[in-house]
Amino acid sequence: MSQKEWMLADKAPAERLRRFQGFSPIMAQALLNRGFEDTAAAQQFVHGSDLNDDPFLMRGMDAAVARINQAIEEKQLIAVYGDFDADGVCATALMMQTLAALGANVIPYIPDRAAEGYGLNTAALQRLADNGVDLVLTVDCGIRSVAEVAAGAGAGLDIIVTDHHSIGPDLPPALAVINPQREDCPGEARMAGVGVAFMLAKALLLHRWEKDRDNYPESLRLSDLLDLVAVGTVADVMPLNVSLNRRLVRHGLNTLNELRRPGLSALAKVAGLKPGNIRASHIGFALGPRINAAGRLGSAMAAYDLLSVASPEEASACAAELQRMNMERQALTREAQAAIGQQITEGDQVSLIFAGDENILPGIVGLVAGRLAEEFYRPAVVMEIGEEQSRASCRSIPEFDITRALDECADLLLRHGGHAMAAGFTVKNRNIDALQQELQNKAEASLAGKELRRRLHIDCEIDLRELRPDLLVELDQLEPTGQENPPAAFMTRNLKVLSHRRVGVDGNHLKLRLSHEGRPAIDAIGFGLGQRAAALPSRIDAAYHPEINEWNGKRSLQLRLLDIRPTGSAL
Repeated sequence: MSQKEWMLADKAPAERLRRFQGFSPIMAQALLNRGFEDTAAAQQFVHGSDLNDDPFLMRGMDAAVARINQAIEEKQLIAVYGDFDADGVCATALMMQTLAALGANVIPYIPDRAAEGYGLNTAALQRLADNGVDLVLTVDCGIRSVAEVAAGAGAGLDIIVTDHHSIGPDLPPALAVINPQREDCPGEARMAGVGVAFMLAKALLLHRWEKDRDNYPESLRLSDLLDLVAVGTVADVMPLNVSLNRRLVRHGLNTLNELRRPGLSALAKVAGLKPGNIRASHIGFALGPRINAAGRLGSAMAAYDLLSVASPEEASACAAELQRMNMERQALTREAQAAIGQQITEGDQVSLIFAGDENILPGIVGLVAGRLAEEFYRPAVVMEIGEEQSRASCRSIPEFDITRALDECADLLLRHGGHAMAAGFTVKNRNIDALQQELQNKAEASLAGKELRRRLHIDCEIDLRELRPDLLVELDQLEPTGQENPPAAFMTRNLKVLSHRRVGVDGNHLKLRLSHEGRPAIDAIGFGLGQRAAALPSRIDAAYHPEINEWNGKRSLQLRLLDIRPTGSAL
């Protein structure tokens, strides 16, 4: 029944748990499982909130601030060049809002995914130069655009690159390159593109305050930008066990829940989210996909417009359009996944999935790759096949760094970049077969001898009687949860299945009514577990997150199932 390997953390001795003063034993166990060994470190993780990080410690920041201020003073035209995903769009909106408040003459530019592809392109830079742009400021892109930056400089542009993606053999020849992954850049390396943009915005505002306080933009507070930082950071799946990301997202969620930005207020409404109750998980599953839908199906400027409009009426219209796009995106993804899935069987491409289609939309390939990587637990490459060149998105598993593999195949690629778990590339069609063979060889060599199976990490085994309201309140201190900081996961054995039914579109989800040792029945929901209903035993072990479910004004405890298995199964 279970397709995952349950990894139950070793129960810590009582004296070790007592080190976590002020925390319950269950919370202490969860903190210990996340790498904390004492109260001080745990308290900082749970309650740390200051945003006093000095942006000028980042390499390239001084040069960037100086050039941007020169452009503002001389009324030069600045173009903020972003990316078409949620991180890039949020970063673009953040920099536009900041520069406009500082009095800059500034325009946004986000490339078209289908026509231009990811990152800087020479034709776009030439058009910007022809239209009178003096300075190009990239956000969430540009770190691998060495030739393009050189071409832009040749066209008369000054270029500042801010990015967070992995760095290639050479830095682009820009006036300044701000990327926390630079070896010579102190501080936290694992930030989102919008996080880097925020640090630049903070540096610009600090400089204005210190050098020209009379012209400081009183209409803009740093906290006004943090909703964008939270959305971009979570949507781009940045690690939330990282202190800086955690603090940025925590403050950003506070701003987001105040619904200061009309566009995000309207988007929350169409997504069915209630102000005051929006969490990081809602960004990942509700807000982020709707923002991303614009760049996947059309122009990401539709999402930028949503984040930038001032009136509620305009915001509502933008949100409705993104809602429509997202529904279309969902349908297209299902169709594309079915088409690509026909090329794959369990026995094929054991170490790496490599598939393509001439009809798949470029905005869908990453979603399909992600679903294939999840289904087969293998690195997955999905390609939109063009006439002479093809573009692909890659999604990987923790055991295989896909961007490093692409670096080692750079001679076969026109361009590439990304992270260890997600990347993209463009390749000439004549090199596809060789590239596929190279990637499969590297995956086989890297993954040989490893049991590739999804692992489900469980914090501790508990009795349902321990799920008291005070424990759930305490567990909320782990928020914001997400990548590398999941919500606390528990397991309970020998649960009696009182009733079950399939729910949701196509019956994809499983709704259960469970009881344990004569205790009152409890509801459970397992998203994506609908197929388990066909062979559901009368007693199960369950791994889950506990949560409060609100329905028709009533609040009740519910188990959000992560996995189930017949009682008596071995871990």
